[in-house]
Amino acid sequence: MKITLAFLLSLTCIQLYACSRNDTMKLKITIGTQIFTATLFNNATATAFKARLPMTIKMNELNGNEKYADLSQDLPANAANPGTIQAGDLMLYGSKTIVLFYTTFPTVYSYTRLGRIDNPSGLPAALGRGNATVRFELE
Repeated sequence: MKITLAFLLSLTCIQLYACSRNDTMKLKITIGTQIFTATLFNNATATAFKARLPMTIKMNELNGNEKYADLSQDLPANAANPGTIQAGDLMLYGSKTIVLFYTTFPTVYSYTRLGRIDNPSGLPAALGRGNATVRFELE
């Protein structure tokens, strides 16, 4: 009984350690002087994106609700329709277009989820009305 309990506790500790290292990937997003923290999802797309960091890109304005930029190389995609886009969502459209949403709205389009800004308060003001330069790096 004691050996089984010790084994289970050891296994739990190993799993918690692995989750803390691999499942949560923190991202620092800098727009001008504003810094936002985001959590990357645990998927192949986010892992491939993370491997390209740090990255500073010019993101173009689209529809008054998002900024986007095309990457030079494809990322693995697994698109699905989220139904509703949330302010702070970081997604991949197609296989090489990074999209940062700054408003919440319903959508009919499909995206691959990359991550989400932890607290998107102030994001629309930081991004402004036109194009924006955004830096992505691991925290």
